[in-house]
Amino acid sequence: MSVRRVALLTAGGFAPCLSSAVGGLIERYTEIAPEVEIIAYQHGYHGLLTGTKVVVDDEARRRAGILHRFGGSPIGNSRVKLTNAKDLVERGLVKEGENPLAVAAEQLRTDGVDVLHTIGGDDTNTTAADLAAYLEENGYHLTVVGLPKTIDNDIVPIRQSLGAWTAAEEASEFAQNVLGEHRSGPRQLIVHEVMGRHCGWLTAAAAKSYRGWLDTQEWVPSIGLSKERWDIHAVFLPELKIDIAAEAERLRGVMDTVGNVNIFLSEGAGVPEIIAELEAKGEVVERDPFGHVRLDEINPGKWFAEQFAELIGAEKVMVQKSGYFSRSSRANAQDLRLIQSMTDLAVQSAFEGTSGVIGHDEENEDRLRAIEFPRIAGGKAFDITQDWFGDLMSGIGQDVVAAEKAAH
Repeated sequence: MSVRRVALLTAGGFAPCLSSAVGGLIERYTEIAPEVEIIAYQHGYHGLLTGTKVVVDDEARRRAGILHRFGGSPIGNSRVKLTNAKDLVERGLVKEGENPLAVAAEQLRTDGVDVLHTIGGDDTNTTAADLAAYLEENGYHLTVVGLPKTIDNDIVPIRQSLGAWTAAEEASEFAQNVLGEHRSGPRQLIVHEVMGRHCGWLTAAAAKSYRGWLDTQEWVPSIGLSKERWDIHAVFLPELKIDIAAEAERLRGVMDTVGNVNIFLSEGAGVPEIIAELEAKGEVVERDPFGHVRLDEINPGKWFAEQFAELIGAEKVMVQKSGYFSRSSRANAQDLRLIQSMTDLAVQSAFEGTSGVIGHDEENEDRLRAIEFPRIAGGKAFDITQDWFGDLMSGIGQDVVAAEKAAH
């Protein structure tokens, strides 16, 4: 396939891969096809709708490797849903009566884009597929090659999303400081809230990483520096049914014995129960343009802390969220290797004219390939039956085998 101009965009929330993935794509095109022009839409679909873009010039090509050292996104993100015309009109991104897909598609046509690389989650990539389909119907062929970005690791059927490994490692590092607060007062309850709307993978992986760190430390129990006080005493995920009364009884025993309780909480755990409670009080639960509940406003960490504080006799309560600390980090070595393999294949797929999202296909022997857009979906549940997770939960006194999967 003849490729003259490619466009890049990053969208959705940040993950520790965006800057590196942009750098990797620029490096690969420069290496094998320096004649291909590269542009980047600013702030994702926001820039595509407004025609705001930058040209990747010679200096950016020469210095693209520097992008691997940083987190965030050099070309900017935003949360824009192209099928939510009402929201886009209110934000001034399209005019009343305009079809946002048509506006975006026309911009791609005007800019002469042959290949669009999208770096984002399921919404970002499936929206790109909708754009390609619209253009095809209107006589303009566009190859769309996406890269999977989500710290939740919840894209179907992709085994490992870019940035998730780093986010888990960073959440562990965050906890290494926050959980040190357990001696800042007697009978302290600390809730470490981790991102993960539908999927508990990140919370589980962060807890595993943290406990791995614990195992490398030395302790002085006689003075009060004990592994038991620094340990994780509970892990709550969306995939697990939480019996608050039973857990409170168990954690009360931990508090009475150890003197503090540390909880790792996935922000999506217990959300249906929280929503039901709020709506029963007549409160309106706010949602974003994608229809997702605004978790910051319902504050799951605070809700869980309030549920447990009195039941376990906590005298001091602290809720800390590691999400923004984790998601804006630079990619670690493990993610950098994954990013390189995916960006290399993304460029190859572009020249072959093969659209799809690059990833290890769990339904196709874990092969790294361009996965067809209709098969891409969000909200993949974390498999709580995995041995490593069972070992983690058994180690902190929770029996995952007996845990009932949540109805939601």
